[in-house]
Amino acid sequence: MNFDLADLRAFLAVSDLGSFRAAAEILHLSQSAVSRRVDKLEDALGVELLTRTTRKIELTTIGRTFVHKARNVMLELESALIGIQDVAERLSGEVTLACVPSAVGHFLPSVFDEYHKRYPGIRIRVLDESSSDVLLAVTRGDADFGVTYVGTQEADIHFLPLIEEAFVLACPNHHPLAKSKVVTWSAIKEHGYIALAQGSGNRFLIDQALARSLERPRWFCEVNHVPALVSLVMAGLGVGVVPRMALPPDGHEQLVAIPLVEPKVSRKLGLISRRGRPLPAAAQILYDMLVSKTIKKNSRPR
Repeated sequence: MNFDLADLRAFLAVSDLGSFRAAAEILHLSQSAVSRRVDKLEDALGVELLTRTTRKIELTTIGRTFVHKARNVMLELESALIGIQDVAERLSGEVTLACVPSAVGHFLPSVFDEYHKRYPGIRIRVLDESSSDVLLAVTRGDADFGVTYVGTQEADIHFLPLIEEAFVLACPNHHPLAKSKVVTWSAIKEHGYIALAQGSGNRFLIDQALARSLERPRWFCEVNHVPALVSLVMAGLGVGVVPRMALPPDGHEQLVAIPLVEPKVSRKLGLISRRGRPLPAAAQILYDMLVSKTIKKNSRPR
């Protein structure tokens, strides 16, 4: 048959993105070049794979069957090439990972370093977004997979839990609470409190834990993202509640992290991916490395 892998790749990009323009951007080709490759594939197969209208592009019945076979062919080829070390060093491509900002420093640096050494030609894109945007990026296919703490109830999302972490009180090292072994929520009421804004996934978890509590601190400053809250605490503006891994793992001379009680608040972090959709081989390797590294890191004696 007179078609090649480039034609398959173009067809898969159009079917996944629903647009010749979007496929052209991701493949670094002109829109007409992508259209010609899909036409060539259809001519070789003697069937119509896509229906094109002025409003949208859809897979035909035959196209819906063929897309799974085409994707399996590409995945098997990628896996075979990545398994050959000499070829792996020359492979190029891109893996896109969505991750909540508070987990970037904990999960990614050492894994990225090892991955880049093994596959220097494969680029890694990180979408550091809020939990809802991470879920949306994976659902839409803008990211291959994600690191977050939401999505456990989504029918189309597979959630692999990796670690449960507690929320802590972050305060300046000169603060009156800095020498406390633990802090209750009622104790925070006496101090300037910086909060995460409504709509934040972390704020939702905190509000959920405090739903029956009368000891909820009143905030005087509110921010959208955890890194901004940590920066304000470091500047001495007040105290705030954040996930433990949002703070430097080896501590910081200007910050103190104190366990919270009455009640304790925690979140479960894990990897999310689209259910029933195999990851590209390069993304699957990164996914597996993250799982392996996290398990090893959290099984060490403390």
